[in-house]
Amino acid sequence: MGDRLRRRIPRPAELAPLLRPRRPQLAGARRRLAAAADVADLRAVARRRTPRAVFDYTDGGAGEELSLARNQAAFRRIEFRPSVLRDVSSVDTSASLLGEVSALPIALAPTGFTRMMHHEGETAVARAAADHGVPYTLSTMGTTAAGPLAAAVPGVRRWFQLYLWRDRARSRDLVLSAAEAGYEALMLTVDTPVAGPRLRDVRNGMTIPPALTARTLLDGALRPWWWMNLLTTPPLEFASLSQWQGTAADLGNLMFDPGATAEDVAWLREVWPGRLIIKGVQTAEDARVMAGLGVDALVVSNHGGRQLDRAPVPLEELPAVVRAVDGAVEVYLDGGVRSGADAVAAVCLGATAVLVGRAYLYGLMAGGEAGVRRVLDILSTEVRQTMQLLGATSVKDLTPDRVRLRAG
Repeated sequence: MGDRLRRRIPRPAELAPLLRPRRPQLAGARRRLAAAADVADLRAVARRRTPRAVFDYTDGGAGEELSLARNQAAFRRIEFRPSVLRDVSSVDTSASLLGEVSALPIALAPTGFTRMMHHEGETAVARAAADHGVPYTLSTMGTTAAGPLAAAVPGVRRWFQLYLWRDRARSRDLVLSAAEAGYEALMLTVDTPVAGPRLRDVRNGMTIPPALTARTLLDGALRPWWWMNLLTTPPLEFASLSQWQGTAADLGNLMFDPGATAEDVAWLREVWPGRLIIKGVQTAEDARVMAGLGVDALVVSNHGGRQLDRAPVPLEELPAVVRAVDGAVEVYLDGGVRSGADAVAAVCLGATAVLVGRAYLYGLMAGGEAGVRRVLDILSTEVRQTMQLLGATSVKDLTPDRVRLRAG
């Protein structure tokens, strides 16, 4: 049977290099965030630390959540085609968005009622965005107004998202407030003539702000820190509304204007002095029309699967939209982005950048501002690593020949 290896007792000097205990993290939040290897890990932390109704409001989609699932599944069908033996010791991950440099081909998407996810809310997200050199979009349905956010985080690139309300005078006031506060771009969301059917919210009895019921009290007993933060910080309310008690869907149906048309874009172009982005384009035909309205960028988006279920999948529609506008406007993608590799894939397929929403909210729920920073750290590392493995030294090298979207 040949010579057998003789066993021996290892010397202490041989064990020393193998014993590398980690320095203990005394702060629980820092320990949880440091242990997260990807956005999915942070989602798991967020789920444990946030009341169910709040987590589901963030995590869920419309109807049967088919669009929500398909958005993410599309990215799993991406096949990269790397080039080897390229010098990738130095990689430039920056991209030009609306004429200004972003450290990554990523912008942070608008999200409503952000202080419900964590009491630090929009200000925490904006601070993290500023530190990572990416734009942040404040939502009309946010819990911090345009002016106070600009004062709190003057160094962040600020975009303001607008829903067209039935009350056009109120819409105009919001737009002018954002302009006065120095926001560089206005993002008009066009896929919300009415609110989508959020069935998780219905089943959870979700209201804004959350109501104290037998279920929420029981849930709160398991997550006392969340309720303590809610009750000891300024009351939760929409910054653009004086007061609201009810569901998000009811509010949307009350405020959103189902009669909005392309003529309203022309009106906004007169009112708004800065760059104009249209979010919610889902077909090449609409993209061609929108690009002819004097806007600066389009976002291919089905609202993260939160509006029309069974809507087109943004990643699948992206190449056709890019061809339709033929360089007339920048094209961003929103929906299903959970990693830096997803962002790189979208850029390869023609996107100027991607918008990230749920991903940073998972970080926010998991650990406030530090959690958002952790998400951006992860995405930044993943973008850089994916580019190096592809043999790409700059975002300009991310071309369609580097990816294949396999059949479902």
